[in-house]
Amino acid sequence: MRPRINVGPVNQVTHLDDEILICEPNGRISSNLQQGYFIADTRLVSGYRLRIARDAPILLNSSAVTESSGRFEFTNRRFIDDLGTEVPESTLHLELDRVLGRGLHEDYELTNFSEFDVALIIEISVESDFADIFDVKENRLQRRGLINSSWDADQSILLNIFTNGGFVRAVQFEATTSGDAPVYANGGLSFPIGLKPRETWTACLLWRPIINNELLPTTTCCHDLLSGANETTMTEPWIAESTKFSTSNSSVNLTVRQALDDLVGLRMRFQIPETVSIPPNEIPEEEMWLPAAGVPWFVSVFGRDALITSLQALHVSYKFAEGSLRALAILQATETDDNRDMQPGKIQHELRRGELAELGLIPHTPYYGTHDATPLFILTVASTWDWHANLSEINLLRPHVEAALSWVDKEGDMDGDGLQEYATRSPRGYFNQGWKDHGLAILNGDGSLPQLPIATCENQGVVVAAKRGWAKVLEQAYGEKLAARRLYDEANRLADLIEEKFFWEEENTYYLGLDGKKRPIESVASNAGQLLYFGAIADERAKLLATRLFEEDMWSGWGIRTLSERHPKYNPFSYQLGSVWPHDNVLIAAGLRKYGFDAEAQKIAKAMFDAAECFVYYRLPELFSGLKRDPGSFPVQYLGANVPQAWASGAVVHMISMLLGLEADAKESVLQISPSLPEWLNSVTLTGLPLGDEKMNVTIERTAEGSHRLTTGSQSPVKIILKEGGIV
Repeated sequence: MRPRINVGPVNQVTHLDDEILICEPNGRISSNLQQGYFIADTRLVSGYRLRIARDAPILLNSSAVTESSGRFEFTNRRFIDDLGTEVPESTLHLELDRVLGRGLHEDYELTNFSEFDVALIIEISVESDFADIFDVKENRLQRRGLINSSWDADQSILLNIFTNGGFVRAVQFEATTSGDAPVYANGGLSFPIGLKPRETWTACLLWRPIINNELLPTTTCCHDLLSGANETTMTEPWIAESTKFSTSNSSVNLTVRQALDDLVGLRMRFQIPETVSIPPNEIPEEEMWLPAAGVPWFVSVFGRDALITSLQALHVSYKFAEGSLRALAILQATETDDNRDMQPGKIQHELRRGELAELGLIPHTPYYGTHDATPLFILTVASTWDWHANLSEINLLRPHVEAALSWVDKEGDMDGDGLQEYATRSPRGYFNQGWKDHGLAILNGDGSLPQLPIATCENQGVVVAAKRGWAKVLEQAYGEKLAARRLYDEANRLADLIEEKFFWEEENTYYLGLDGKKRPIESVASNAGQLLYFGAIADERAKLLATRLFEEDMWSGWGIRTLSERHPKYNPFSYQLGSVWPHDNVLIAAGLRKYGFDAEAQKIAKAMFDAAECFVYYRLPELFSGLKRDPGSFPVQYLGANVPQAWASGAVVHMISMLLGLEADAKESVLQISPSLPEWLNSVTLTGLPLGDEKMNVTIERTAEGSHRLTTGSQSPVKIILKEGGIV
């Protein structure tokens, strides 16, 4: 039996689309604990208190029921009621349900289980500070505008409204009850209640956001914990069309099921911001869904996160990728704005809708300070083609791919030397613009900051993979062999430059990067491992790198560290200087399989599933500490990690496709499977696996001899090829 590890404070967290509710297990919300109800990057509710007869109730149990709903069960403390009667402890039952859906629907039910009448008051206090999510995350709360409250006694409606110049946000609380109407005083609602024995009092309290002067249509269905209208509309089609998983390992099944639930729960609508102008004929007719990066701080559109998650989950549903690609195409830069690190063809990094963004206090409208999102966009378009071969979708995205390729060749290569470099132009821009984007994530061997511009090794690799991927699309979809040959040649030249400029013979790895004077950044880091995933390095050096990644300074036992334990700035509790990131590890594992290092890939997968088994709900967090694993130990949380987080959940399903070695060619109706199932995973069944317009049922079993057996479901025009000596 493994221990169970929480990540972050023991809060109840529910989320839906761009809404988040963070509260204590007793339902309480405190502004100084980074709790609250958030929507559109603004905290509309910063405080919540519940009292029965002037005292906090006793919490019996509480739990999130789905990603977007939760229940709280209370009883009473001993009190003297308004009739002068002593009411013993645990004679009243209060049940509170909360359901998100463009606002919050609260249902209260109070039942009297005593043998006499009781008369009491329930008090519900709410506060609104309308803080920007950046301010909440950084604990730097600052009031910039004005808050006003008004109470409509006839309608039992409380309105809190915030204004700061042209920025306006509001939340409306609407109360209905089976008893007397509530009274508003001192920032709270008081409900007078009289109950006979076995009698129940009920009330609904709707928290209705007002965004851009629009009162959102909060769900009005009572006690709809499992199938709220908004949630059902969002999830049922996606679930029905996505792949189902079953394996011989019960722990793996639980981990995969939780990851899939989280991917569904993280889906959010893309809302075109007012700052982005697109021709009317390019506005999509259907809603676009893409993954929010993570809860609680990154429930927004992140280019890199959406694309990596899309790549991880192509075998689950390529609809994720389609929504992400369409949304990011709309946000793709068409002009230059140095304040936002924006250049034509570049894919955005982060979009925000809160006060700081709308008033121009941060550049996230959107902000374009990421280098790898642009080639990742190209790679994701090409990889999605492999799975759906949908020419109309590719035609829609081709102009955006060509604009992205132009950016890669020009602005991406700042000095024209053939390498990809980044450097912020914005006074408020990010110093680092690869996936390790913390300001101190990329350091010289002595711990000092390298000089900009920086060429990280993995940013070269993603361009190699992107150009090769789009070259294949040009060949298959358009028959443009000359254009494809040119891209292949460009990718091969960059791959040669990686070997020439980045290989570090003394360490048998690749330099973390090159600084502004083209000097090597001599730090051993996990970045080099992603070159395997992008297929960008020579076979003979891949073996050296594979060995180096599993030396003691890099391999913690729970995964590959982001930075060598021998580096002077190594810190296992840091964000990217020695921690372990699941998505990073699984990308490396997938790369190891590409180069034939199956045992090493299995080792990473075992560590990741072992770690997941230790975390509550079998849910891998964004990252965890790089402490060494020893007998009886468990993975130690990184304070502030997002959970659930899109590419951590994506890493779980990516491990399944990685171990199966799935390679799709929808254009030719071929699915190639090159399995490498370890002893602890003897079989995997995929039901409804999509390829083009077809759905397949596939079971892969590991035999006693270590080979593999393939079983398919109903007849399908897709040709399934089992490689590596498997038994057909």
